Amino acid sequence: MSPKKAQYDPRIDAYIARAAEFAKPVLNYIRDAVHAGCPQVVETMKWSRPHFEYKGVLCGMSAFKEHCAFGFWKGSLIVAKGDNKNADAMGQFGRITSIKDLPSKKQIVAYVRAAMKLNDGGIKSPMMANRKSRKPLPVPGDLAAALKFNKAAKATFDNFSPSNRRDYIEWITEAKGEETRNRRLATTIEWLGEGKTRNWKYAAKR
Repeated sequence: MSPKKAQYDPRIDAYIARAAEFAKPVLNYIRDAVHAGCPQVVETMKWSRPHFEYKGVLCGMSAFKEHCAFGFWKGSLIVAKGDNKNADAMGQFGRITSIKDLPSKKQIVAYVRAAMKLNDGGIKSPMMANRKSRKPLPVPGDLAAALKFNKAAKATFDNFSPSNRRDYIEWITEAKGEETRNRRLATTIEWLGEGKTRNWKYAAKR
């Protein structure tokens, strides 16, 4: 019986082709390493970003104007804390601007195989488990007042999932100063009025 042919998604080919020049080798490097680690992997697009699946999501990658991002769905169970470079970017490897910012292909293959074992065992993502167990946050007074003056924003907020509402509430309440809080509040109302989630930029088609 011949080995199963690798499953490549033409939408990811197009995504890489549209990416900035610096990002193309990075994305191809990640893609090749994931396929090497999991020949059965299935490529797909989720939230307008390339993802790789095997009995569920394994990992995903993104290209932005000045950096790329790469992360495992159950990253906290796969990438050791000392190897986690995530400071101000999605995923576990920080802002990736070249292949040098990534682990070796051998290491990525090891991560992929670890992710496969978790999916084989039906292990849930800790992040998703925590989100489900958290109680809804109370809506701060300034946000509630602002929503009363913008029907579109209020409709979006009211129809959001608890996790999407929490994203905005935490962003506002975690502001360190009044000026920052007011700026975030204004942005929140603007984005809600446009039907956007707090992290809409990461889900935007690129």
